[in-house]
Formats: sequence, C-alpha cells, structure tokens
Amino acid sequence: MALEQITQVTGRAVHVPGNDIDTDRITPARYLKVVTFDGLGEALFYDERFAADGSQKPHPLNDPRFKGATVMLVGANFGCGSSREHSPQAIYRAGFRAIIGESFAEIFFGNSTALSMPCVVADKAEIEALAAAVEADPEMLVTVDVGSLEVWYSDQSFKVRLPESAQNALVNGRWDPIADLLEAGEALEAASARLPKAARQKGEK
Repeated sequence: MALEQITQVTGRAVHVPGNDIDTDRITPARYLKVVTFDGLGEALFYDERFAADGSQKPHPLNDPRFKGATVMLVGANFGCGSSREHSPQAIYRAGFRAIIGESFAEIFFGNSTALSMPCVVADKAEIEALAAAVEADPEMLVTVDVGSLEVWYSDQSFKVRLPESAQNALVNGRWDPIADLLEAGEALEAASARLPKAARQKGEK
C-alpha cells in the first residue's frame, strides 16, 4: 500500500505562542467522546478560541489574516500532558500539515508523524524571526523541507531537526505503521504458516 512521500510542506503559517501547551488545551476533554475523528478540527483550541456563548476570543486561529494556514509555529514542549491522539488529529483535520516548534512531547510527536505531519525542531530565535515575518506578511509562503531539514521563507532559511527514524518514515512514505502491517500481510501469513512445520522439524531432530 503506497503512501504519500512527505518531502516538503509549503503553505502560509500562523504563530501560536506559549510554552507547555498541553493536549487538554489543544482538544478539551469533552471532545474525547467522539466515535470518529471526523470534524475534530472544529475542536482545535476551542476553549481558548470561544467564550461560553460561542463568541470569538482573541486568538491567532481566529485572526482572518491567518485563515487557511497550513504550517503552525509553536514554543517548547508542545503537546505535553495526556497522550490523547485527538490533539494531532484535530490539528491535522483543521488543515495543518507541518509544525515548527522548539520541542515536542514524545507521544504527541509520534502521533503526528503517524498522520504524515512533520514536527520539526528549531531554535527559539529562528522561530521568533519567522513569526515576525509571518506577522508582517501573512500571505508569505513557508516551506518545511523534510529531506534537507530546512525551513525556507522569503529570502531566509534555517536548519531544523527531526529524528532520523521519523525523517525516513516521512520521505519514504512509511509513516503509517498500520499500513505497513497491512502491506506485509502476505509475508506475515507465509511466515506464520512456516512456524508449525519448523517446530515439528526441530522436535524430530
């Protein structure tokens, strides 16, 4: 089963500032009751974006200048807290395809990679400079190059970091472990069929 090879992500960006943004803020607990992830993008940062009466609060994702952004800029330890898969699902289903941050919680990072959404790590100063450029020109395109581990924007670029295993999975289209298992189904069945025979042969010796 061939999966898309994620070599580059290009799009407009939005900066969601703050460190230690946990999964409860990304997707409030009441949204964990959903049966499927369909429509979960509407829950993204819901309590930070909307008041009890449904009116909008000031938030980068409510700013019309950044509507349609596909690259999110974040701080340190993003996605910490509980290991709910709903948070990267909500981000992905809200249209984001890459995240640039100072650091990521390990389980959040793994869940994001399994959705084909690279989470690359950059120095704080580089993110702040990019955020300032995005604020000055919200229409500016940002490219996250997964192959070369670089981010490009305007006439600027900087290096980013990504574990080699995640980089290889993304650029080679092997980012979904379930798809890998399904693809290997015949080989697994063949190996399983050989096990009893091998066990009998070993017992006869």
